[in-house]
Amino acid sequence: MSIRRSAFLRGLWAALPFSLVIAPFGLLFGVVGTEAGLDIVEVMGFSIIVIAGAAQFAAVQMMADHAPTLIILATSLAVNLRMAMYSASLTPHLGKAPTGMRALIAYCLVDQTYAASMIEYERKPQQSLGEKVAFFFGTVLPICPLWYAATYAGARLGTRIPPEFALDFAVPITFLAMIAPLLRTPAHIAAAGVSVALSLALAFIPYNGGLLVAAMAAMVTGAQVEAWTERRRVA
Repeated sequence: MSIRRSAFLRGLWAALPFSLVIAPFGLLFGVVGTEAGLDIVEVMGFSIIVIAGAAQFAAVQMMADHAPTLIILATSLAVNLRMAMYSASLTPHLGKAPTGMRALIAYCLVDQTYAASMIEYERKPQQSLGEKVAFFFGTVLPICPLWYAATYAGARLGTRIPPEFALDFAVPITFLAMIAPLLRTPAHIAAAGVSVALSLALAFIPYNGGLLVAAMAAMVTGAQVEAWTERRRVA
């Protein structure tokens, strides 16, 4: 077996457990999208073009509440700002890949593929660029196609899925499974703590406005704690 094929398979196996929550997560979005008045093309367009579950849920919920378009766009952007941080942390590992490859990686960069890849890269930093790229695309295989298929199934089935199935359990479980292994440094823990505290404290703000404040405050907190930690290490 070639080194790259082995890395691809490791990525596939590393991301495979996420499929247990991606399927109900996608089903739930398909249901929520149709209940919000979107047709099948619009629901699938959301999942294929945006491919960002949390932002999709936030946008659809706000669309159903008839929130102003600017607020919907700002909230979706705030929710997805983490992708910029994901990209920055992946650059040392994948930044030298060809432009077309980086574009495809950027498209497939979601929470699950990032979490699985970063754990692998930190555990085996000596891997070649080819191995790291192969591992990343291995993590994509159980995630992205399943997200599309589950969204389609949810949009087709709609409200016919019994309420007792409680598909919404997949949302918190997905993010807990991704975030917990990554809380390794004081900066990560501080950012997570600030985001949770402010999101809860500011839940009264209309149109999820508290989410915007919490996201910005968490990023600033994480950066400041990281800088403080680095200064102490150098000193």
